Amino acid sequence: MNTTDRAPESADTAPHDNTSTIALVTGANKGLGRETVRRIAALGWTVYLGARDPERGKAATAELATDGADVRHLLLDVTSDESVAEAVQVVTAESGRLDVLVNNAGITGGRTAVEATVAGDFLAPYGVNVLGPVRVTHAFLPLLHASRAARIVMVSSGVGSHGVTSDVDRLESRIQSLVYPSSKAALNMVTAQYAKALPGMRVNAVDPGYTATDLNDHQGHQDIEEGTDAIVAMATIGADGPTGGFYDRSGPIPW
Repeated sequence: MNTTDRAPESADTAPHDNTSTIALVTGANKGLGRETVRRIAALGWTVYLGARDPERGKAATAELATDGADVRHLLLDVTSDESVAEAVQVVTAESGRLDVLVNNAGITGGRTAVEATVAGDFLAPYGVNVLGPVRVTHAFLPLLHASRAARIVMVSSGVGSHGVTSDVDRLESRIQSLVYPSSKAALNMVTAQYAKALPGMRVNAVDPGYTATDLNDHQGHQDIEEGTDAIVAMATIGADGPTGGFYDRSGPIPW
């Protein structure tokens, strides 16, 4: 469903007249989420920093809400219907719409060997990585529909790509794991289906690449800014930008 064969280019401004773009990033008190908030807030956007831990969320917000940046703490647990509903109420009351939703919250669920993995190992990661984006997206759809050019960015992974993981030249092909890769593959399909169902919005998945974060014990070869390049690019596309695609920082990648 890709509408372009080119790598997406970031926009410096949002496709709205003179009003600030309203964005929400989940799982944003550290890592890729925090850096995404920092970068898009620097564009002059109003950015809700979603975090399930109130103290960490407030601390990150205080650190980023400097030099005029409009960063707002939003208590948000993507695994809780009640928490998400309350977050929707806050954004509705303060902003009345949502232009950009970045579903970033994710967990690995541990590193259990394939043969030792049992059904219960899937529950928590799927609850955050798959059901979380569905829960948040569904709840915020009315506010996204209120936007003139809504964008939804699903933060996926190259390990969820059949094309990438079957390429012997890629690091991802050497990873053997059932839970995390399959959760990201499921998120990719969720992305494609949302894109088809929401033609008025731009809905895309991104692979940050192997970035040094807590998720991999800071073993990644990319720095945190490089890891957010694809996220920021797809968050800042215009109304005529691509939808239903999967991108890394260099451009489209295979499903």
